Amino acid sequence: MMRAERGTAFNTITAYASDLREISRFLAGRDESFRSCERSDLEAFFASRAGDGLNPNSAARKLSCLKRFTRFLTAEGTRSADPALLIDGAKAKRRLPQTLSIAEVELLLNAAHEAAAGASGPARLRALRLACFLELLYGTGLRVSELAGLPLSALQGDRLMLTVKGKGGRERIVPLNPKAREALDRYLDASEPAQSSFLASRKWLFPSHGEAGHFTRQKFARDLKELAARAGIDEERLSPHVLRHAFASHLLDRGVDLRVLQTLLGHADISTTQIYTHVMEERLKQTVFDFHPLSEGAPQSSEHE
Repeated sequence: MMRAERGTAFNTITAYASDLREISRFLAGRDESFRSCERSDLEAFFASRAGDGLNPNSAARKLSCLKRFTRFLTAEGTRSADPALLIDGAKAKRRLPQTLSIAEVELLLNAAHEAAAGASGPARLRALRLACFLELLYGTGLRVSELAGLPLSALQGDRLMLTVKGKGGRERIVPLNPKAREALDRYLDASEPAQSSFLASRKWLFPSHGEAGHFTRQKFARDLKELAARAGIDEERLSPHVLRHAFASHLLDRGVDLRVLQTLLGHADISTTQIYTHVMEERLKQTVFDFHPLSEGAPQSSEHE
C-alpha cells in the first residue's frame, strides 16, 4: 500500500520494515503478534527501548511507523481496534537545518569557478561540472539525489526550466536563474563541441564512468569538502544538503511565500517547509540577544551618547 498507493520512497519503506520487524520480534517474545497485541504490549516495547538508551528522535519515528501500521490493520479489518491509537511518545527534538550565509555561498561558488578557469583538459570538465552542480543546487533548491540523477531530457528547450521527478514520483517544474543557466551552458559546451549530437546521444545531465552512470551524492560530498578548504569554509559545516537549506533560508529571508517555497522544494507537506521559519526565528532571537541594550552580549554605549 505504501509503495503502490502513496508512492512512498524506497528508503522510507526500508526503515519502516526494519522498525516493524523489531517490534514484531519483541511481541513474539511475549507470545503476541500485531494481530493479538494490546496497548500495554506496545508500551512495554517502548519502555524497554527507552531503557536501552533509545533517543527520542528514533523513538518518535518508530511510534509513527507503528501507528501507521496498526491504523492500516484496523482499516483493513485485520483488527477490530487500534492498539496504538492512544499511545503517547516522546516528541522528537526539532533539528534545525545547517545553512550558510549568502557571503559564504558566494565564497564557495567563486572558488568553484576559479578552479574551472585555472584547469585544462579533463580536469577542466570536472571543475565545470562541479561549478554547474553547485550553481544549480543553490539556484533551484533541488535535492542532491534529484540533481545528480537528472536525465538530459529534464532540460527545457530554452534552458529556462528543469523538469524534476522527486519523492514519490511527483513531478515539478523548477526555474533556472541566469547564473545557473550560464554555468550550465559552459558545462554543456565543454562536454561536447557538437552540441546537438551530444544532447541526442547522452542519457544523463551529469554522466560519470561509475556504476550509477551519473555523478553521485558521495562524489559530490568529497568534492565539496575539497572546495570548502579552498574557499576557507569549515568543512564540518558542509554537507551535500547544505545548499538546499541555504536556498530555502535565503528565499524565505526575502519574503517568499511559504507555499511557493513548498512547491519549489517539492515538499508533500507544508509542515516540512515550515522548519525554515524556525531557522529565521532562531536567527532573530540571536540578533536580539546579541544587540539588545539589556542583553549581556550587547555592545555598550558610552555615557555621553
